[in-house]
Amino acid sequence: MKMMSLDELKKEAFKNPHFKKEYDALEDEFQFIATLLTMRQKAGLTQDLLAEKMGTTTRSIIRLESGSGNPGWKTLQKYAHACGFKIQLQYTH
Repeated sequence: MKMMSLDELKKEAFKNPHFKKEYDALEDEFQFIATLLTMRQKAGLTQDLLAEKMGTTTRSIIRLESGSGNPGWKTLQKYAHACGFKIQLQYTH
């Protein structure tokens, strides 16, 4: 049995229209998580250091960055401020 690379696996999975539709529906969430990770990395912080700056646990940061949490606005602001950023809400039509 041949092992597939991640790119090969994704290419194969995207052939399924249901999978592609569900994946595309999560695009905004994936982008948001990528933004969080970018903020932390630009700040030069580990998850442990960020948790300490926010007064929370590393586990909370892991949940937030994995998309398995449901953070409130204040939590997102604390995350951004701890990384040296300010967040703004935008909307498009």
